[in-house]
Amino acid sequence: MICVGKTMKPFLKDGEQTYVKRLGHYSSFEKIEIPELKNAKKLSQSQIKQQEGRLILNQIKPGETMVLLDEHGKHYSSVEFSKYLQKKFNSGGKGLAFIIGGAYGFSDEVYAKASGKISLSKMTFSHQMVRLFFLEQLYRGFTILKGEPYHHE
Repeated sequence: MICVGKTMKPFLKDGEQTYVKRLGHYSSFEKIEIPELKNAKKLSQSQIKQQEGRLILNQIKPGETMVLLDEHGKHYSSVEFSKYLQKKFNSGGKGLAFIIGGAYGFSDEVYAKASGKISLSKMTFSHQMVRLFFLEQLYRGFTILKGEPYHHE
């Protein structure tokens, strides 16, 4: 998971750490935080997206599949998301990189290199909260795939 900026709220940090640790039981997982831009107040939204986009793309390893968490992405139920994960794992490749952008979204270059977009909700959440929500759903997806009793239908 690649995200722009740091999580500041202690309760969100604690939640993220909990799920990152849990995810380690299922797969190798890394959370990469791209530092917020210096002097961003002097930049336009377009310039911010461009600079953040370059930093995001620099973190992508060759052969990784990029999936953006984007408000215009596809909606999944938790079970559908677990099937999506399984399909991605079965397709080979060198890994999945889920990207959470900054406040203004992604640059055109990032959109062009992404293989898909996922939306967690039609509602708007802070980028810090999205990280925790996504980590929980990723963990939930793995438990569904393993048939473990975390998810109830």
